[in-house]
Amino acid sequence: MQINPIQNKSILTRTTGYLKSVCSHSLNPYSGCGFGNSSCGQGCYVRFNTWITRGREWGSFVDVKTNDLYSKTVDKEKSWAHKQSMPFSIFMSSSTDPWQPAEKKYRITRKVLQAMRITPPDEIILQTHSSTILEDADLIDELSRSRKLRVHISIEGDRDRLPGLPPPPCSVDSRIRALEQLSSRGVFTVICLSPLHPLNDAELFFRRLKSAGASAVIIDHFIFGDGTSDGSRTQKTSLPAIMKNVMPESIHLSYRDKVIDIARNYLPTGVSAAGFAGNYS
Repeated sequence: MQINPIQNKSILTRTTGYLKSVCSHSLNPYSGCGFGNSSCGQGCYVRFNTWITRGREWGSFVDVKTNDLYSKTVDKEKSWAHKQSMPFSIFMSSSTDPWQPAEKKYRITRKVLQAMRITPPDEIILQTHSSTILEDADLIDELSRSRKLRVHISIEGDRDRLPGLPPPPCSVDSRIRALEQLSSRGVFTVICLSPLHPLNDAELFFRRLKSAGASAVIIDHFIFGDGTSDGSRTQKTSLPAIMKNVMPESIHLSYRDKVIDIARNYLPTGVSAAGFAGNYS
C-alpha cells in the first residue's frame, strides 16, 4: 500500500450524475482506499475511475489530502449551493471510506468534522464500512443535534464472507454494534445493502437491523448501482460470478425487488439513488 500525502486545491466537489439528486457536494478526505482489497473493493465502481487511479491498481494506494481545504472553500461552495436554490448538503464519502486504516494516523476525517462544527453544511451524509466511525461518535452526535445528519453504514448482506471474496473490512456483527451505539444516541442511522449480496435469511436480517435501531435501509444492486443500466462495470469483476455461485437469482434485478418487499415489512426502505437521497417508503 502506497500512502501519499498530497496538497489538493479543493476537497468539496459539486456533484453530477448519480449523486446529483442526493446532495450538492461530495467530500473525499482521501483518494484511493485502504479497503480496496477487501470484499467491498471487488465491486467498487471507483476502481474504474481513471481520473482517481491514474494507472494505479485499485487497493494499492491512498492519497491523503493533508491541507485544510474544507475551511478554505466552504463559504464559496455554500453560497454556490444556495444560489442554485438547494441545501448545501455533503456526502462523505462517494469514492473512498472516511474511516479507512489511514484515518488512524492522519485524522483527516476527524479534522473535517471538527471544521464542520464551526461552519456546518445544511445536511450531512456520512458513509462507511467500518465500526471505526465510533471513534468520532461524540462529534457526530454533536453535529446531528444542530444539522440534518444521516450515518450510512454499509452492510452488503448477512454473511461475513462470500466464498471466493476476500474478507470484509469489518465484520457484520461489528457494524451492527456500531449501528446500535449510534442509534442509541439518537443519530439517524441507515444500513446500506449496496451492492446487495445474496442473503442467507432476509427476514431474520431485517428483524435484527430493526432491533438494533436502524432508522431505514437502502437497497441497491450492482445493476444501475455501478452507474450502468446493465451492471457492465461490475461484470468486469469477479463479484457477479461469485454471487451467482452462492445464489443464481441474486445477479438479477428481480432479486433486489424481492428483497425490497421483505425489507419494507420491517423498516422504511430506500432504493438506489432515491434511497441515498433520503427517500424511503
